[in-house]
Amino acid sequence: MTAIKHALQRDIFTPNDERLLSIVNVCKAGKKKKNCFLCATVTTERPVQVKVVKVKKSDKGDFYKRQIAWTLRDLAVVDAKDAIKENPEFDLHFEKIYKWVASSTAEKNAFISCIWKLNQRYLRKKIDFVNVSSQLLEESVPSGENQSVTGGDEEAVDEYQELNAREEQDIEIMMEGCEYAISNAEAFAERLSRELQVLDGANIQSIMASEKQVNILMKLLDDALKEVDQIELKLSSYEEMLQSVKEQMDQISESNHLIHLSNTNNVKLLSEIEFLVNHLDLAKGHIKALQEGDLASSRGIEACTNAADALLQCMNVALRPGMNFFNPLKKSRNVMISGHDMLLAVKQQQQRFSDLREHFARRLASHLNNVFVQQGHDQSSTLAQHSVELTLPNHHPFHRDLLRYAKLMEWLKSTDYGKYEGLTKNYMDYLSRLYEREIKDFFEVAKIKMTGTTKESKKFGLHGSSGKLTGSTSSLNKLSVQSSGNRRSQSSSLLDMGNMSASDLDVADRTKFDKDHFGFLQIFEQVLSELEPLCLAEQDFISKFFKLQQHQSIPGTMTEAEDLDGGTSSRQHNSGTPLPVSSEKDMIRQMMIKIFRCIEPELNNLIALGDKIDSFNSLYMLVKMSHHVWTAQNVDPASFLSTTLGNVLVTVKRNFDKCISNQIRQMEEVKISKKSKVGILPFVAEFEEFAGLAESIFKNAERRGDLDKAYTKLIRGVFVNVEKVANESQKTPRDVVMMENFHHIFATLSRLKISCLEAEKKEAKQKYTDHLQSYVIYSLGQPLEKLNHFFEGVEARVAQGIREEEVSYQLAFNKQELRKVIKEYPGKEVKKGLDNLYKKVDKHLCEEENLLQVVWHSMQDEFIRQYKHFEGLIARCYPGSGVTMEFTIQDILDYCSSIAQSH
Repeated sequence: MTAIKHALQRDIFTPNDERLLSIVNVCKAGKKKKNCFLCATVTTERPVQVKVVKVKKSDKGDFYKRQIAWTLRDLAVVDAKDAIKENPEFDLHFEKIYKWVASSTAEKNAFISCIWKLNQRYLRKKIDFVNVSSQLLEESVPSGENQSVTGGDEEAVDEYQELNAREEQDIEIMMEGCEYAISNAEAFAERLSRELQVLDGANIQSIMASEKQVNILMKLLDDALKEVDQIELKLSSYEEMLQSVKEQMDQISESNHLIHLSNTNNVKLLSEIEFLVNHLDLAKGHIKALQEGDLASSRGIEACTNAADALLQCMNVALRPGMNFFNPLKKSRNVMISGHDMLLAVKQQQQRFSDLREHFARRLASHLNNVFVQQGHDQSSTLAQHSVELTLPNHHPFHRDLLRYAKLMEWLKSTDYGKYEGLTKNYMDYLSRLYEREIKDFFEVAKIKMTGTTKESKKFGLHGSSGKLTGSTSSLNKLSVQSSGNRRSQSSSLLDMGNMSASDLDVADRTKFDKDHFGFLQIFEQVLSELEPLCLAEQDFISKFFKLQQHQSIPGTMTEAEDLDGGTSSRQHNSGTPLPVSSEKDMIRQMMIKIFRCIEPELNNLIALGDKIDSFNSLYMLVKMSHHVWTAQNVDPASFLSTTLGNVLVTVKRNFDKCISNQIRQMEEVKISKKSKVGILPFVAEFEEFAGLAESIFKNAERRGDLDKAYTKLIRGVFVNVEKVANESQKTPRDVVMMENFHHIFATLSRLKISCLEAEKKEAKQKYTDHLQSYVIYSLGQPLEKLNHFFEGVEARVAQGIREEEVSYQLAFNKQELRKVIKEYPGKEVKKGLDNLYKKVDKHLCEEENLLQVVWHSMQDEFIRQYKHFEGLIARCYPGSGVTMEFTIQDILDYCSSIAQSH
């Protein structure tokens, strides 16, 4: 173990400045014996660190390697397992419990004893020792040595101190010089003692001999101290001389600093004066332009614009708040001088600029107000030439002239917002009155053309184009025509359409209207085409002239017109009470609402007129208005035009829904004659007309979904009311009413190929087929009644269990009874019955649907089916009897063909 201890100290701990105090050979408990060593070490440098190190011998060579180390401070418990019996096992409690088995109990006890000593000396008894013999702990501290352990004689713990290489070399040389150094240790020790005494004597003699030299050295030191004192005196005199030079240099430096500060202040003052002169000086030409410049000519406007910009630059100069100067008299570094705005010259110049601004703002506002008024007068003079044409006056020249003042309006907006707002209000007031006159006259012409050019205008009492319909809201229920003498004051009522609607026009009248639908569509399209560029041009002008930014709104915003399904929707704006302006874009919208406040009511009046002329006009208006709304929203969904057209689209959609509701109501209110046959119901024919017209109008339209919803409502109403009329019919059988009308519906849907009504088309076909079959069976009945009763009895006997070939043995159903029944139906009687049946069917069916031959062919097939059934029963129940019917299938075919040809 000593050799291992030496090897570990040399190879592992000495390079790390550590000393090995104790070692124990251990292996882990409960596992294969892989031996290793636990070593207790201390560092050679202070502060001393005590560690427990695990060392393992390498498998590949005869050397050791360090595996893991724990500081003794982390050790909480040492468990020796048994304090009485000898047991090589023990536990060390670090961050977890390590269980060890020592190679011998003695090594374990020595290691635990060393740990206990280190705990006593360095950790002040922090480690708990469990199951450790008290005798072992007492032996570790001999009597009289407690102070040594706690006080700190390190030799009590250090049992071994290794020699360094030089000491080893000296000992080897000394031992080589003595032959008996190993064989006779006592003689060698006595020799070493004698040599040590000799060396001690020599040392003493050397010390005594060097006393004279020490005295000489002391004398030299005294002389050196005297020289130092003299040097210090000279240095003091030099320091006094340098002090006077320093004071002179400080005064020179302070004077230079004051000169520098004075120059700096002069440069700053010059810079400030140049700044004020350069930025607060307005040229005389600019002043003259602001005071007397011509605002009517292009050159004068340009001069005034440049002068206004120069004035604005002078007034917007950022004046500096203050300047820092050095006052050499008061020895103060920073003296605050008042800012630019406190200077009298600056105040006077600013006041002059303010007066110029006020004067020019008044001139500009007054001139522009005069321009607005003049525009109203000039434009009114051109209204007469547009009164007979469906066109709106062009405002482009007026806009072009006013746009020359756009930069001046921007200047006014930034300098005097009150006058800018006043001009904005005046512009809206003048232009709103002008546009109101123009738009009302424009719509009056549109109404005259809409009613005067249709052939049906004569029916309504409109004669020529000399009169015109008023566009006020109060005149919607009673349309009046004004005389040509005075269009706005004198009026005479020519017609009263208040109670007239599309329901008052029969199908023949409506076909006449279809010829004029194209003319109505042209007028309506012309109205929208004239309004759109007018609104867009005015909105663009307002944005440019009043310098209001109009940005595209966020995609995805929807106006109320995009979400219409016949419900009530609130308007997005009210022309009477302007909305609060939250942005420039809102201001543009508010101005457009004020200027064009009459567009929406006039459009609604025009739409109401078109709806009263023919409710089917709502189809045209819905498609056209939807297209224009979609176009306007692609440009700007939140613009005035988009919003207004969207609101009008609400009215059009409501009229369309009302048209559909009226048709459904007419279906429910239809009455049929009790004396004549029903035929094709009027609302079925009207649905065919509506669908044909709608398909031609809504081809490739944006609002196809609205038509599909209307189709669904109408076809449901048609189905329900056809069945209702069929149930109420007295003259015509129910199956005939159902069959003819559903055949007509099926033919209509098949021809038009309406994709959303595919299910209804199949349903109509099924109802037609079912009721055709039902009518055939009901009308045909039992043409061979007695024979039919006979065979019903035969089938009843078979059902009771009698075999078919034994039925002929039954008394009531023998061959004689069969022959007797057959003789009652000769061919002549059969033909007579079929002829009566044909006449009856011809009386039930209507001519326009042309279903007589279809029904007659179905009856022929049903009669043949019954004949084959009887033949089959005779063959199965009366085999070999030779009994047959007195007519054949060919006879039936001939009878049916001759009857059909004779009629």
